[in-house]
Amino acid sequence: MKFSKTNTQDLINKATILSKALPFMQRYSGKNITVKLGGAVMGEKSLSSSFAKDIVLLKQVGINPVVVHGGGPKIKDMLDKLGVESNFINGLRVTDKKTMKIVEMVLSGSINKEIVMEINKEGGRGIGLSGKDALLAETKKLKIPSSNLKASKLSDIGFVGQPHKINKELLKWLLQSNLVPVISPIGFDKNFETFNINADIMAGSVASNINSERLILLTDVDGVLDKKGNLLTEISLNDIKKLIKNGTISGGMIPKIETCVNAVREGVKAAVILNGKVPHAILLEIFTERGVGTLITS
Repeated sequence: MKFSKTNTQDLINKATILSKALPFMQRYSGKNITVKLGGAVMGEKSLSSSFAKDIVLLKQVGINPVVVHGGGPKIKDMLDKLGVESNFINGLRVTDKKTMKIVEMVLSGSINKEIVMEINKEGGRGIGLSGKDALLAETKKLKIPSSNLKASKLSDIGFVGQPHKINKELLKWLLQSNLVPVISPIGFDKNFETFNINADIMAGSVASNINSERLILLTDVDGVLDKKGNLLTEISLNDIKKLIKNGTISGGMIPKIETCVNAVREGVKAAVILNGKVPHAILLEIFTERGVGTLITS
């Protein structure tokens, strides 16, 4: 077989790219990476395949990824199909027992297995878990400030919780194997009732419990933008309050930033908010000097 000069140059360019990634592979080899896959990113088949390839590649070069996923859009679709009304307080869905069963069905029974199979199709060994499996995520009931400004009481939003205790021994055992844990954000309380957990919060808790080198939040935005629309590539914990106060960080970005801040304070080396709709966003972040999102460090 003969190669043209053009084909040879293409091959040289590919080899050069691989060689430039070597220092980053060495840096992260043996380290844990927690990736949160947002519901808004899961809708496109090509992105699901790209994401799975990235996860399998990380594992192949000696990095230990853990995937935590959301699924808000698909939950809404299923609730609408079944005629179950959704009520919200301060942006959080009020979740009664009937709603909780549907949420668990969609997250653990449908979305989780789709992600696992995408990873397996690309040659990985994905294993699906929820916080109920092997008592992975013991949960405390979450109560939030009332939407009524005159009320001082906290609102009860039903079976919604936040992680209280993570079975990190189980996760560390899985990470030392050739398996890739894929976790749906479902937990249980001390009475073994089932609870829904915000996926960002679940990912942050998992990341800090396994001493992740990185917590990566894949969203549908590029990261934190300044008031001119430019991407802030790196911000420190000291910058956060000022950016929230002047309105640079606002709306739905605030809880994501708070998740990142808590994770970094609890031992995660750094957290990053990425646009998951950019193909191979994880590889660009891990294996290049600059990355493609907003890095939050101490």
